[in-house]
Amino acid sequence: MKETDTMLLERLKRPEGKIDVVLDTDTYNEIDDQFALAYLLRSGEKLNVKAIYAAPFYNEKSDGPADGMEKSFQEIHRILGLMDRQDMAEHVYRGSKAYLKNETEPVESDAARHLARLAMQYTPEKPLYVAAIGAITNVASAILLQPEIRDRIVLVWLGGNAHNWPDNQEFNLMQDVAAARVVFGCGAALVQLPCMGVVSAFTTCGRELEQFLRGKNALCDYLVDLAEREGGAGSRYRCWTRAVWDVTAVGWLLNGGFMRDVLVPAPIPQYDHHYSFNPENHLIRYVYHIERDMLFDDLFRKLAGDSQGGE
Repeated sequence: MKETDTMLLERLKRPEGKIDVVLDTDTYNEIDDQFALAYLLRSGEKLNVKAIYAAPFYNEKSDGPADGMEKSFQEIHRILGLMDRQDMAEHVYRGSKAYLKNETEPVESDAARHLARLAMQYTPEKPLYVAAIGAITNVASAILLQPEIRDRIVLVWLGGNAHNWPDNQEFNLMQDVAAARVVFGCGAALVQLPCMGVVSAFTTCGRELEQFLRGKNALCDYLVDLAEREGGAGSRYRCWTRAVWDVTAVGWLLNGGFMRDVLVPAPIPQYDHHYSFNPENHLIRYVYHIERDMLFDDLFRKLAGDSQGGE
C-alpha cells in the first residue's frame, strides 16, 4: 500500500478526542441546518468550532444562489443570537454567490479563502474537519484555490443519494455537480452521508418536538415552530414527519455510535445525475445506517440544555 493511501486511511478513521471543525451550511434553505448548527455548538465537549460558512442555494426560498447564501448568512446570525453565542459572530463568513462554471476555476468568496488559509495550519496527521450540509461550492473552491489542503482536511458531506439509488437527483449535489466532482475526485478524505436511501430515514414529527423541545428555551421554541410550520405545510396528511438529516453530519463527528459506515471506492458523480464507479478509485467512508433513536436522544438533550446531553 502506498504511503499516501495509508495516510488517507488514517484520516478516514472515526475521530477520537476533541477536534477542530468548520461548518459549511445553506442555513435558510431548510429546517435541518438550524438544528445541525445548534447541535454543533452545543457539542463543545468534542467539537471546537473554528468557523461557519454560508453556502449558496437556489429554490423557492431564494432568488438565486447569491440570495440564498445571503439569507443563510443572516440565518446563521439569528441562530447565534437565540443561543446567546455572539462570540461566534466574527467567525461567520459569506460564501459563494454562484456555482462552479467548471472543475478547474474556483468561485472566490470570504468562506473559500478563509478555509484555504485555515486548513493550511493543519497537517495530514492532525487534520481540520469540514462538516458540509449544502451545495459543496465553498469547499471545492477552497481546494481549487489551495490544492494542498486536500491532505489536511476530512470532509464530512451530506450530499448525493445512496449508491444503489436509481438516480442522483439530490438537492445538495445537483446544484453544483462540478463542485461534487472536485471533492470526490481530488483524493481528500471524504465521509459521505447519502440522502435518499440512508439519511432520509432520520425524521421527526410535531408531537416528538413538542414533548422534548417545546418550552425549553428560545432556540428550541424557534426550531419547533419552524419544523411544525414547514412540516405541516409540506405534507398532504395529518400524520407528517420531517427529515432533519443535516444533523447526521454532526453525529458522525461526535463518534458516539450513532451510525454504521464502510470504506468504498469513491463514486464519480455524473452530469446526468447518476453515479459511475471505478473500483480502483481512492477510498471514502460511506455511511449506510443511522441509529435514529440514539442520535435524536443526544440531539434533543443538548438542544434543551439537559446536562446529560453534553457540555
